[in-house]
Amino acid sequence: MTRSEELYNHAKQRIPGGTQLLSKRPEQFAPGQWPNYAVKANGCEVWDLDGNHYYDMTSNGIGSCLLGYADPDVTRAVVKRVENGSMSTLNAPEEVALADRLVEIHPWSEYVRFARTGGEICAIAVRIARATTGRDLVAICGYHGWSDWYLAANLAGDHALDGQLLPGLAPAGVPKGLTGTTLTFNFGDFEAFDRLIAEYGDRLACIIMEPVRNKIPKDDFLSHVKSSIHKAGGLLLFDEITIGWRLNFGGSHLQLGVTPDIAIFAKAMGNGHPIAAAIGTKEAMDGANDSFISSTYWTEAVGPTAALAAIDKMEKTRVWEHAAYVGTTVQKDWTEAASRHGLSINCSGVPCLAHFDFEGYPLELKTLYTVLMLKEGFLGNTAIYPTLAHTDEILALYRDKIDRVFQKIAATLKEGGKDAVLEAIGGPVCQSGFKRLIK
Repeated sequence: MTRSEELYNHAKQRIPGGTQLLSKRPEQFAPGQWPNYAVKANGCEVWDLDGNHYYDMTSNGIGSCLLGYADPDVTRAVVKRVENGSMSTLNAPEEVALADRLVEIHPWSEYVRFARTGGEICAIAVRIARATTGRDLVAICGYHGWSDWYLAANLAGDHALDGQLLPGLAPAGVPKGLTGTTLTFNFGDFEAFDRLIAEYGDRLACIIMEPVRNKIPKDDFLSHVKSSIHKAGGLLLFDEITIGWRLNFGGSHLQLGVTPDIAIFAKAMGNGHPIAAAIGTKEAMDGANDSFISSTYWTEAVGPTAALAAIDKMEKTRVWEHAAYVGTTVQKDWTEAASRHGLSINCSGVPCLAHFDFEGYPLELKTLYTVLMLKEGFLGNTAIYPTLAHTDEILALYRDKIDRVFQKIAATLKEGGKDAVLEAIGGPVCQSGFKRLIK
């Protein structure tokens, strides 16, 4: 047993679920074989507890490190701030500088509130929307974290805990009194959305949604949502936590041409350092003046310091263009290698969030792909969040490994189908994650 496996087995005796984040559980990748713990990360390279080196061709910090791990410019700014003290009785001037920078990038906005994580800032934004409008109901489209307000969507009336809309996100511990306070709709479904507005519009505080996930929106759906919720007297919130900064500098809504009342950022904004922001119009954010929203560690200085440095470098390097290039290149490499070796895959997603799915035995083949990639020195599964650190040289190495691994998978399938795949995995099959409402 490796040191990584030993530590994870111990962790499960101390930490419920084994990790702090569902997306980092080894069961999501290759149970018993995924390396689990990193002792060093730089660029898009990771070193694990057992001394193994990998190139990260997966989520690169679950989308938090768009510039790559330990970016030197961000690190330099953070170290200087830490050496000068990251916390004191007084406030950090960097939070005002960051607020000004965000409003400069988003001229439609006027007010900013900060937190340190995505789940926190979504809860804050929804609280503000409820306080501003004086209404209780919220409609969602997408993934917005772990909080009670969100998981209440899975308190499905007479079928509580069935998780039909968001499989895998059980609302255990969420007060059943919240049933019916969070409603759902699917992206692009005009008819269902209009029914929701007709029935609940005058009670909706807001709609919160991911403006982009797997493809660029068409048919003016976002504009329709905005006009509909405004006519109903509610607010529109865009969750840019995942797509923000990587599709377009400042967030996808600037490219799409539809501005929300409140926009929400986290992940890549701090490039690996905790920082989150909700920006909005003065009118939409007015509720923040009346609602008690306060926390000590929202005032530490490292988060805004990191964000200021990261935003400057993202703009200077035009990292979103590089992310699109990397994603497009990898999508092409997946597709061409699959065609060469007779594998059936579905390649999709905007390039900056590129992914593919195997046909036939998707979870089994996904696990085998991950296992074989580990043997080649790559953290690889069926999705990639490109970073500035993914160079042409690394892409060429990955291209070679994709071809080699797809060839082995094709040979395994030819040899004995699903049974041969399971044998080749040499351990349990990965678990399926939760699905999103946005397609």
